[in-house]
Amino acid sequence: MTEQAAISEGLSQWLDGFNLELKQNDAMLLLSVTEDGWPSTAMLSVGEVLALDRNRLRIALWQGTGTTSNLLRTGQATLVAIHEEAAHYVRLRVQPLPDLPDAEHPRQRFEAEVVSVREDTAKYADILSAVRFQLHKPDQVLERWKETLGELRK
Repeated sequence: MTEQAAISEGLSQWLDGFNLELKQNDAMLLLSVTEDGWPSTAMLSVGEVLALDRNRLRIALWQGTGTTSNLLRTGQATLVAIHEEAAHYVRLRVQPLPDLPDAEHPRQRFEAEVVSVREDTAKYADILSAVRFQLHKPDQVLERWKETLGELRK
C-alpha cells in the first residue's frame, strides 16, 4: 500500500471527462459522514467527477441529497475508485462552487482538493472492479454526463 498527496496520472486520465463511452459501466463510491456520525455511501459515475489535475477534482451531486448535505456541512469526503488493478482511496477537502444559472442539469458542484491518496493492491490477485452498472439508455445518459462535465469545467 502506498500513500501520496496526489492522484496517480492514470486515475487523473481516467477522470479527464473524455471517452465516456468506454467508461460508462464504471462507478466509484463517495464516502461522507451523516450528522449523527454514521458513514454514508453514494455511487458516482465518470460523468459526475472531473479531474482538473492530479490535485484538484470537481464533483457534481444531485441537489438536496444526504451526500450533498454531508459535504456542505463537513467539507470532507473520500472517493473510492478501482482503476489499473488498484483501489484508490482519495481523501478530499471540498467546497461548494457557485450555482450555474444556465445549467442544463442543475447540480450542487464542488471543488475538491486532494488531501491524501492511498493506493491498495493485492500481491495475490488483481483488483478488477468495485461497482459496475449497465446504463438503460446510454445515449441519453452519456449526453447528460458530457453536459454535466462541461458545467464542471466552468
